[in-house]
Amino acid sequence: MRTSIATVSLSGSLTEKLTAASRAGFDGVEIFENDLLASPRTPEEIRTRCADLGLSIDLYQPMRDIEAVPEEQFASHLRRARHKFELMGRLGADTVLVCSSVHPLAVDDDALAAEQLGRLADLAEEFGIKVAYEALAWGRHVSTYDHAWEIVKAADHPALGTCLDSFHILSRGSDPKGIEDIPGEKIFFLQLADAPLLAMDVLQWSRHYRCFPGQGGFDVPDLVRRVLHTGYDGPLSLEVFNDVYRQADAGPTAVDAHRSLLVLQETVGVTAPPAAVVPTGVAFAELVTPDAEPVSAVLGALGFARTARHRSKPVDLWQQGEARLLVNTGPAGRRDGTGLAAIGLESPDPAGASRRAEALLAPVLPRRRAVEDAPLDAVAAPDGTELFFCATDRVELPNWRADFENLPHETGTGGVRRIDHLALVQPWHQFDEATLFHRSVLGLHAQESVDVADPYGLMRSRAVTNTDGSVRIALSVGAAPTDDTVHAQHLAFATDDVVTAARRFRDAGGRLLPIPANYYDDLAARFEFADGELETYRELGILYDRDAHGTFRHCYTRTVGRVFFELVQRDGYRGYGAQNAPVRLAAQHGVTGG
Repeated sequence: MRTSIATVSLSGSLTEKLTAASRAGFDGVEIFENDLLASPRTPEEIRTRCADLGLSIDLYQPMRDIEAVPEEQFASHLRRARHKFELMGRLGADTVLVCSSVHPLAVDDDALAAEQLGRLADLAEEFGIKVAYEALAWGRHVSTYDHAWEIVKAADHPALGTCLDSFHILSRGSDPKGIEDIPGEKIFFLQLADAPLLAMDVLQWSRHYRCFPGQGGFDVPDLVRRVLHTGYDGPLSLEVFNDVYRQADAGPTAVDAHRSLLVLQETVGVTAPPAAVVPTGVAFAELVTPDAEPVSAVLGALGFARTARHRSKPVDLWQQGEARLLVNTGPAGRRDGTGLAAIGLESPDPAGASRRAEALLAPVLPRRRAVEDAPLDAVAAPDGTELFFCATDRVELPNWRADFENLPHETGTGGVRRIDHLALVQPWHQFDEATLFHRSVLGLHAQESVDVADPYGLMRSRAVTNTDGSVRIALSVGAAPTDDTVHAQHLAFATDDVVTAARRFRDAGGRLLPIPANYYDDLAARFEFADGELETYRELGILYDRDAHGTFRHCYTRTVGRVFFELVQRDGYRGYGAQNAPVRLAAQHGVTGG
């Protein structure tokens, strides 16, 4: 299906928005009136620019407060409408959005509303324009899609139809089943938006918190299926009011927007992109650093051994159990200090995973490699983290491990078995995009979003995981990070005995994050422990939580650059210790900021 986006959904000038929409792959745009009014370009120039970019102008919007008003007021509205229809002719737009009235003089009279909308359609028809009437969720007298349709049906005019908007329908809890009773040819336009499920005034909800389909809590696919069942053949168009998107760069936002429509079309069965190839494990995590010594010291204290070195690059492989870390001291690591740069994901079909990623607009990364290096496919996540699709144990496929020459080493002794999860802090404007990316491109399941209290604000966190938990990625974003050491990425290592692992780390010279005594006083009130157990946790800085499935014991190292490490003993527990996150964050602030 054709795809479109309202210019109000993107940041920047009108020409910047049009360029971003075109580059992201949209077929058309809705021109928001304020964007046109603020543009120095004439309507004719905008029309030409859209044509040059391969964009159709699918809708001009909005026209407000038209219907069910006194005759003198309506005559004024018709004069305004004539001017707008002339402008639309210059612009090359043939459909106008008319929102249900919120005018204080509007009356609750469906017959009058139908009669006046019919007269508006008479005027529009003279200009070759169609009128799409939409029920605003906060409309003065018309606030539901079925009510708006009854008025359109009563007007019975060929140039008058309805516009369906998923936000206005689903935010009110309206049943979309009735959409199937509307003839497809009378649905002149379909606008789509998702939203988080919030208990707030619907107008403020609409103006600030809409998001792209798949990023909120609405069942947008069900609504779209019902619309398509009517025979509607117009574009799928995004109209999203969101404070974050309006401040973020238009280019990445437009790509995220178009990806959401590609995934939506797949969900409703309109298209069939390459199937998702769900990763089956973590092959490696790659750290870049200007100085290998500090991070090597921490890894050594954790019991990792330096087992191999890349044949042609300054990259060392550190390993313990099934946990593998690459430490890269190449030029990239000298710019930003120690950080998590890449993740290798075990894949049953690396080429298929790459095709899926490319089809859903993930940037495919060029890779600087020697002729003999394994040709691994890699894409970039929204935060810039490189994702490699690997088949470590498949002899018939390229193997990244073959790029490394083994070094003499002793087996690691820190008790680490594998990588339990990775925690990635997202740029503030990419949290929802990151969730959609990992869910749609990688096929991971997104868990519920949680808010975590930080001493300087709230952090949002949402985990994505495969079915068996062998891949777990916790995505988070802070409202106003105060220093990079607190809002750093981190790696969590699974161990069967966190007490022993923590003691080994400390005895080897590692520094654990100190936890305030008040935390342990609270633990004593919340849970019962065996004799001496709580004192051991207090001594080592081990945190504790319990859910319906089991217990969770974990502790943290001090931060190295922009990375820190976590030791995790997960006994049936399914979460990530969110209950303890505020304590950890406060402790890190205390260590780094005093």
